[in-house]
Amino acid sequence: MAEWTMDDVAARFVEAAETGRRLPPVRVQGYFSVWPAFVRKEWEGFADKDYEYRPLPPTPQAIDRMLETMRWVQWLEEEQRHLIWMRAKQYEWQKISRRFGCCTKTAQRRWQRALQLVADRLNSVAMPVGVSNIEQY
Repeated sequence: MAEWTMDDVAARFVEAAETGRRLPPVRVQGYFSVWPAFVRKEWEGFADKDYEYRPLPPTPQAIDRMLETMRWVQWLEEEQRHLIWMRAKQYEWQKISRRFGCCTKTAQRRWQRALQLVADRLNSVAMPVGVSNIEQY
């Protein structure tokens, strides 16, 4: 990729959140069942209260991209990380702004600023001396 844009970075965070959602659940080590897994027909599975829809597991390439994207958040401050991930998980702007105690437009501007910081870092653009990566609104 020649030049990273804010849209590219945002899409990568959305992909990482989706990949993380598709990972298999974490289970306690040492416990297992010797019973065979029952293969049910589709109409039988939906009537079962314990039925849980699991999407297809992510590909190894998607997991590698997710891990790379998760390293990017180390360049951000904690509040910016929460903002980026909430938006990547497709929370509504109203819920995000309530979480951060600001108006919707301010939350959007802070999200764009965080995306721009990551894009600049990926493009190796040095920030001017004395400029903080936190916007005060």
